[in-house]
Amino acid sequence: MKYKISMIIWLIIIATLGTLGFVFTSQPLSNLQLETLKILGIICGASVLYCFVVGEISRNNSQMDKLWSILPIAYAWVIAGMGGMKPRLIIIAVLVSLWGIRLTYNFAKKGAYSIKFWSGEEDYRWIYLRKQKVLSNKFVWCLFDLLFISLIQNALVLGITLPGLAIMESEVSFGIVDIIATILMVVFLFIEIIADYQQNKFQVKKYEYLNKGMKLNEIPEPYCRGFNIKGLWGVMRHPNYLGEQGFWISLYLFVIGAGVANYGVFNWSMIGSMVLVMIFIGSSRMAESISVKKYSEYKDYQNIVFKYLPFRKYKK
Repeated sequence: MKYKISMIIWLIIIATLGTLGFVFTSQPLSNLQLETLKILGIICGASVLYCFVVGEISRNNSQMDKLWSILPIAYAWVIAGMGGMKPRLIIIAVLVSLWGIRLTYNFAKKGAYSIKFWSGEEDYRWIYLRKQKVLSNKFVWCLFDLLFISLIQNALVLGITLPGLAIMESEVSFGIVDIIATILMVVFLFIEIIADYQQNKFQVKKYEYLNKGMKLNEIPEPYCRGFNIKGLWGVMRHPNYLGEQGFWISLYLFVIGAGVANYGVFNWSMIGSMVLVMIFIGSSRMAESISVKKYSEYKDYQNIVFKYLPFRKYKK
């Protein structure tokens, strides 16, 4: 019940912010922006069709996961190219490319990509969700695949890159807000890189022990817990999620720096990052519910370490 209430509250907040963004954005899209959006829409639409059809035929619903890190790079450079390769757009495209290269590399290490492009390792979330009673029906799952996995996720990936579209014709010089946005994006990207490295190092070592036939409770500290409690993971439960959300929220600051946000804050392109935050609320809750069932000490970990704040809390 608490989960449902929190989701409703977040939906209300996002709907309010989205409405304010549209209300306060008096300028319609220019011909150049509409032309660029058309190109982005074609790419997005093709991706939706591909993810749904290939996912259903192959029964591997990680098709969008494979494209999640690649599509933003394409969107960012299309916007930069159509916008005349202005400094602000180039910086955004470079940072998004670095973000995408990092995520693609990490996903590839998990075996997600294959010469048979439709195959590869499927994300554990889809395997877990298919086993849930409400989604076990083939028709219901097909509908979920179409609407959420294929359509909503593709729309979200496009949405988080749209601040670039909003600023592509801005003539405002690169200023202090843009510098802050750049620094924050680099910092959050660095947090993701460190978190990925620490998590990968932990998991590799843990499975070295497990592959030797040892049980979890026979493995030395800290691997016997089953989940990482070292480095960034020792001071926050989801440093990777923090980095991900922070990266895309920071991208929106370029809209403020470019002077296209009405009242200095509001613009329609803020919706993408706000929806991303909402998605991560659900994703983190699902991931933690799985961890609680798998690992006996995870509940204590939740009581000691905050989800995103980098310090410990008192144990309840």
